[in-house]
Amino acid sequence: MLYNTDMKRIIFSVTFGLYLFAMFATQAFSATSINPSLTLNPNAVIQGEPVMVTFKNLKISEIKSVTYDKKTLSVFLYKNNPTAFIGVDILKKPGTYEIAATTTNGKILKSFLTVTARPKIEAPMAVPEKLGGNSAANQTKVVTQMTKENKDLAEIFTGAKSFWTEKFRWPVAIPIITDSYGYTRQTGAYNISHKGTDLRAKTGTKVMAMNRGVVRIATNYQTYGKTVVIDHGLGISTIYMHMSKINVNVGELVKPGQTIGLSGQTGYAEAPHLHLSIKIDKISIDPEKFIKLFE
Repeated sequence: MLYNTDMKRIIFSVTFGLYLFAMFATQAFSATSINPSLTLNPNAVIQGEPVMVTFKNLKISEIKSVTYDKKTLSVFLYKNNPTAFIGVDILKKPGTYEIAATTTNGKILKSFLTVTARPKIEAPMAVPEKLGGNSAANQTKVVTQMTKENKDLAEIFTGAKSFWTEKFRWPVAIPIITDSYGYTRQTGAYNISHKGTDLRAKTGTKVMAMNRGVVRIATNYQTYGKTVVIDHGLGISTIYMHMSKINVNVGELVKPGQTIGLSGQTGYAEAPHLHLSIKIDKISIDPEKFIKLFE
């Protein structure tokens, strides 16, 4: 009887000890596994490319601020994770930049973004006859008008909340790039950065909204032709140029994939195509790289 009692005590002690060990080990593992984190996709870019900042194990309400190069970033939910975008300007000085987030409990999360120089590529582009021809005087006239239109586009209003939840998509059914982002077009004495991507689209091809948003511009510019600008909220806007027809109105809420117009070659365009630009906090970035963030 004594043997059984002693054995029971030993078994109980061992069992209880293992229970305590397992409990503390589980708590330690749990504490480690729920540490908040900040990741960059990608963590190295060339000038003019976008970056997606994603937080794990944090609620959006627990993020006090996020900064990049002394600039505050807007935070929204994407796939249930707090997320932010960085638009690296095409003229951004190459180097390493800190992204820092401060939580409401005072914890600071950091990561570092490497920016390298974009290769310099130049190509001539004459002013077409429909805009007056390629004389020096007309080159100046066209560039002056383009500067005015760029100023108009730079003042686009964006909403204080994110209007979208789905991933961004290409605005044409079969996206074939005919002119890439970031090279320099030489028009006489003027150098014009191509801050967008040209997509093959014969006249009349359906142009679709890349995501949910509000139409802020639907107009016919002299150089950019028939243009639609969609505000997706928190500084994100998509711009569709040189269309032959516009199917939406300013203030209209559009759905992902909704037809907003038809492609064409209005304005400063030598052949039918769709020029697509994307802006993050007023900075034009490479649309192809932006869409890859959602793959």
